[in-house]
Amino acid sequence: MRLGVMFDRDLPPESLVPFARHLDAAEVDDLWVVEDLGWTGAVSSAATALAVTGRLRVGIGIAPAPLRNPALLAMELGNLARLHPHRLAAGIGHGVQDWMRQVGVLAPSPLALLEETIIAVRGLLRGETVSLSGRAVHIDGVRLVHPPAVVPPVLAGVVRPRSLEMSGRVAQGTILPEGTGPERIAEALKATGGGDHEMVVFTHLCVGDPEAAAALAADSAGFLGVSPDEVVMASGSAEEAADQVRSLWEAGATTVAVRPFGPDPLAQVDLLLAELR
Repeated sequence: MRLGVMFDRDLPPESLVPFARHLDAAEVDDLWVVEDLGWTGAVSSAATALAVTGRLRVGIGIAPAPLRNPALLAMELGNLARLHPHRLAAGIGHGVQDWMRQVGVLAPSPLALLEETIIAVRGLLRGETVSLSGRAVHIDGVRLVHPPAVVPPVLAGVVRPRSLEMSGRVAQGTILPEGTGPERIAEALKATGGGDHEMVVFTHLCVGDPEAAAALAADSAGFLGVSPDEVVMASGSAEEAADQVRSLWEAGATTVAVRPFGPDPLAQVDLLLAELR
């Protein structure tokens, strides 16, 4: 069971360096960086975090397939994996469809695009010469000159049943969004087939601020299409937050990555760690 912490997209980018160093010295396994339209690029954020830490695994959560040509994405990931072996995890997703429409890259078949992107990226990272003429991805005889000696895991950031099934077939793990509870984890494990497939679950961390927790629950409910009382997060007291994290592990999450909320996110993380020890 792994514990990760997300560097929230609203934090100033220049605060990533002290944030990452703090976590590198703490009892945390992962740091997850975000790629949302208009905020920051995940590859540059991951490169920064990897360069200033020596222990943490850094996860990309989540690169939108419509914005990332698979050959270029594999080049970037391969470079990071060579420089920092065993310390990178790469999440790829459909992208928020409204955002993809905004920048003119809305895919006719988001599922086909994501599946073919993952297949191509994984093949390139393994050092293979990749040719793929799919519904959405077209690559003709491309290979990496410097493939990584340690191939980083590629995970799919998905929610719906067909996407989860695809993730189980072609990815090495699945990333589930904030608000996911034990019941949905069980459903995702069944859809992906379980086994060695890593299950990463993002969850909001909000200790001692019930009003903020209620607002976060409402946001997650809208995204997941559920009622706010079905949303699971690490909230309430520090002890209650730790119990929620444990419940996600017990339900089958391989990695729980908390997304701390508030003006002092690292203080929230430290409170959680004190209860989890």
